[in-house]
Amino acid sequence: MRRVIVDEAGEGQRLDNFLLRILKGVPKTHVYRVIRSGEVRVNKGRAAADTRLAIGDEVRVPPVRVAAPAAGAKAAPPREFPVLFEDEHLLAIHKPAGVAVHGGSGVSFGVIEQLRRARPEAKFLELVHRLDKETSGILLLAKKRSALTALQEQFRTRETDKTYAALVIGRWPAKLKVIDVALHKTLDAAGERHVRAVDADHEDGRRSITLVRIAQSFEQYTLLDVTIKTGRTHQIRVHLAHAGHAIVGDDKYGDFELNKQFARGEALAGARFGRMFLHAKQLAFDHPASGERIVLEAKLPPECVTLTTRLSEGPQATASRPPPPKGVGSSGKAGPTREPH
Repeated sequence: MRRVIVDEAGEGQRLDNFLLRILKGVPKTHVYRVIRSGEVRVNKGRAAADTRLAIGDEVRVPPVRVAAPAAGAKAAPPREFPVLFEDEHLLAIHKPAGVAVHGGSGVSFGVIEQLRRARPEAKFLELVHRLDKETSGILLLAKKRSALTALQEQFRTRETDKTYAALVIGRWPAKLKVIDVALHKTLDAAGERHVRAVDADHEDGRRSITLVRIAQSFEQYTLLDVTIKTGRTHQIRVHLAHAGHAIVGDDKYGDFELNKQFARGEALAGARFGRMFLHAKQLAFDHPASGERIVLEAKLPPECVTLTTRLSEGPQATASRPPPPKGVGSSGKAGPTREPH
């Protein structure tokens, strides 16, 4: 029998989530079973799964069998990331492209697991929000549960301001400043997420709003500042592709053949670019303790700067072929077009 005293990391947390956190590898079904059976006690009394814990509570945890790690699973190596802001409440880092924020779906580990390994003394460290693996830029983490709940509430109620830099194919129309198109997310058999633009009255569609401003225009490309008013999965990527201007390097909703040409250095002479050009450049929020408005900025990564510099120099040695039909990549695969009811 194990007795655990709740500290700040568990303050305000539900009993089921608390147990899932401290019993890594134990199936959820088993955790809920021992709670229902009364084997788990809080301050010597029975407790429900949704019981909120307080600092100093004593949680009695029965012996449980932890599942063995999957064959071939790799432990997360300790890693620090460039810090944009840090105090006793929160941590903001500059996440590089190509690094997942957490393990799962075929990824052994991500930013959060690596940071926890690099900071074994940290009693609490949790992701406040997420970025796609292919997206670089500002990622916010909480170092206290009170900060986590306060910041997540700001994200939920849209009190934060998030701006992304995106390089898209083609000349963006100056009059197109607002994209208000519903999105529908599905999962395939492998658990891969796919998002499509749908009609506003689609029964499974969720209203999604993206604001777009031209930051710099090139001959065949446009650098955009993109602000999202709703935080849907792949929202920016799908909205921009739906408008007929996919993000350079987007391997899910973009121009697949052109992406290959960029990766090989053939799309633009003297510039090899092998990632998606989407970067979380600015994030504003109220500090969870002081209430002060915090505005963070992350500069464009060197490879993005090199590409935009080369584009501004011209002439551009891009492939001379017409753009693919709206919503269809050059591979012929359907992209995020509107789907019928």
